[in-house]
Amino acid sequence: MFAQLTRSLSRAAVSTIRPTRCFSTIVPGVGKGKTSTGLVGLSVDHDALQKIVEKYNALLQKVSQMPETAQYRINIEKIANHRINAATSFPDDPEKVEELCNCGQVEELVEQADNEMIVTEMYLRNRWWEIVREAEIDYEPMQKEGGEHGDVEWDSKTE
Repeated sequence: MFAQLTRSLSRAAVSTIRPTRCFSTIVPGVGKGKTSTGLVGLSVDHDALQKIVEKYNALLQKVSQMPETAQYRINIEKIANHRINAATSFPDDPEKVEELCNCGQVEELVEQADNEMIVTEMYLRNRWWEIVREAEIDYEPMQKEGGEHGDVEWDSKTE
């Protein structure tokens, strides 16, 4: 009796279930369903795209304190604007942002922004964009007898 009841319940359950193409909007391992970055010490951050926009805008504000001709500022502005544009153009597609930026996962991009802020503050504090005073350098390489390269002959002849 019990076996017959179980079979009839199973048939009823199977007949009421209809296959669908998408069981939910969250796909395991992708986007909001991402559970691991696969990198030790770097957790999944489902708000990474918003953080990219915020942190790179803060970085743009910080580098604006440098002269417009400073190459570091020029490079940071290009990178930051590109990443902000990617994150705002595809706010629901972290994989597309990763593809466009081509510098790792979105969590890594957030970490890169934090690290770049540290470097920018150091750059500003030391005023590294200023021209360094030229200095004469005396360079007289000392060569050991027989050279340092074993049996290699260094001359302009080619055989």
